[in-house]
Order: sequence, then C-alpha cells, then structure tokens
Amino acid sequence: MTSLSPLVRSFVAHFGEMGSRWGINRTVGQIYALIFVAPAPLNADDIAEKLEFSRSNVSMGLKELQAWRLVHLRHQSGDRREYFEAPSDAWEIFRTLAEERRRREIEPTLSMLRNALLEEPASDEDRIAIERMRGMHDLIELTMTWFDDVQRMDQQTLSRLMKMGAKVQKVLEFTGRSPAQSGGKR
Repeated sequence: MTSLSPLVRSFVAHFGEMGSRWGINRTVGQIYALIFVAPAPLNADDIAEKLEFSRSNVSMGLKELQAWRLVHLRHQSGDRREYFEAPSDAWEIFRTLAEERRRREIEPTLSMLRNALLEEPASDEDRIAIERMRGMHDLIELTMTWFDDVQRMDQQTLSRLMKMGAKVQKVLEFTGRSPAQSGGKR
C-alpha cells in the first residue's frame, strides 16, 4: 500500500480482514476503506496504485460497491476518468447497508415463507413445519415493521433511542435484574 499513512494503512488492512465476515471479499473491503477515508474522490487508477491491486480487481470491486450503493460515481470537469467517493456520514452508510441487506437477504426469505404459508399441509410433519414457518414469518415481519419505523427516524431521534437501550441495561444491572428476568424487554 504505497503512499498511505500508517493510520490509513491500518484502517484499510482492517477493513480488508473484516470484509469476509461482512460478506464481501478482502479486496472490496480495502477499496471501500480507502475511498471512505480519502479527502477527495479517487479514480480507479489512483486506487489500484495506492493499494497495489490490478486495475481489473479495482474495477470489479468498484462495481460491487456501486451495486451496494456504498460508493458514488463522480465526474470532474476536464477529466474523462470516473471518480468515486463514499458518503462521509456513518448514519447514511449504516442505513444503506441495512436497506441492501434487507433487499438481498430478508425479502427473499419473506417471499419464500409467504409462499410456503399458502400451502395446505399434506401431513402432520408439514403442519408442524408450517406452524414453525409462521412463527419465523411473523417475527421477521414484526422486525421489518420496526426497521421501517427506524429508517424514517431522523439521526438525532435514532441516536437517543439507541442510547435508551444502554440506560435500561444499566437500570436492570443496578436493580440486580438481567434482561431475561425482565421478560427480555429493554
């Protein structure tokens, strides 16, 4: 990683290592991290040079990041190259990731469960399976309703809501109760 400060190099390396845990490959994680901390939009050649990646790997990584809506294409006057930047607002990034995960992972599961729940059980085994799928469906639907409400909140309200959970946990700890003893409610 040429011409990167030790701080940026460490951040980029960490995102690369974490990428596989987040469902992206190391290269894509490093490209994103570099774009995120860059003070100005970067073009693919800049990224390839700084990370010492092939231009084709960078191009593929940028396409994936665009598909996730994590980087935005920019053009600069007098330059035919494409430049890329990431939103600098962590809340916007979090919301985008949550929306994309929902679209890619949750919605197909809900669709499958809805279709399964329309089936007539052919046996006691199917009846039990449908009952359990209904429980899963109802939980996911409830969670998605909550998610929609949270997505509509402004950043300040959402931040206060998240801090409330920590306060409730402290009260429960102070009173000697665990979340499980309080019915799992926070």
